[in-house]
Amino acid sequence: MKFRKISAAIGAVAVAASAALVSIGAGQAAAAPAFKMPFKCGYTATAATWQGHSPENSVDFQKSGIWKTPVVSSAPGTVSRVANEGNTSYGKWIEIDHGGGWKTRYAHLYSQGVSVGQKVNAGTRIGRVGNTGGSSGPHLHFEQRLNGVAKRVVLGGRNVPYFTKTSFTSKNCGGGGSNPYTAKEICGNGFSVINQQGLSGNGRVYLMYNSGSGKNCVTTIKNTKIGKASATSAFLEVQGGSRKTDKGKFSYYAGPVKAQAADKCVKWGGSVGDKSFTSKFGHCGS
Repeated sequence: MKFRKISAAIGAVAVAASAALVSIGAGQAAAAPAFKMPFKCGYTATAATWQGHSPENSVDFQKSGIWKTPVVSSAPGTVSRVANEGNTSYGKWIEIDHGGGWKTRYAHLYSQGVSVGQKVNAGTRIGRVGNTGGSSGPHLHFEQRLNGVAKRVVLGGRNVPYFTKTSFTSKNCGGGGSNPYTAKEICGNGFSVINQQGLSGNGRVYLMYNSGSGKNCVTTIKNTKIGKASATSAFLEVQGGSRKTDKGKFSYYAGPVKAQAADKCVKWGGSVGDKSFTSKFGHCGS
């Protein structure tokens, strides 16, 4: 890092400050986010690195049966890119902006479950591992970038070794209890949120609509007892039809509950524990 030299004394202070900001052996500033493995808590995969990789500091996560495995955000941030390069380069990929010039990239995805501008936590589910683009087999291509330059990857404070293959186990456990699932991931591609209702901190019910299929979708996502089975429900009722309900003890969410509802009014709702919500008939035609 270069500093403008104002005086010898100020220069000395600047050099000392610069040294304090660099993590030993990582070559990255200590102000970098606390990046974690981009998989759910407890998942083990091989971090493969090699010379000539493009970019060379990127990591390919490999494992037998990894295809369609959920991919989660490595740190809190805002989704800045959701792109599809077709049969070349990254294929389907996502970029997340973590602030301070830091971004992460997730490439060769099978599916993408987030939208540009969406806020995510560490552990938020963003897609699934695939084999799209210039890929020779199912894996997750992962980068940590600072001001547009790919840096050597650090996971949970541990430097990924270069150039070799190393086993890592995810400690990305939802950022202290946050739910790793999103409504879009649960309901699927083509669905957009058209209404939502909080459940007094216990969770949130989402009403979604797919303009292409004319279907509504409801899911209830928990904010309490994450990862532990507890009473949760979601329902959707098309006016003139019977109510569809998904109810039970779930670890993360209830639903998706879907129904054809083009040009029809719907009633929707759900519950987490003793907190519930039931709407009136509305959203007629959407």
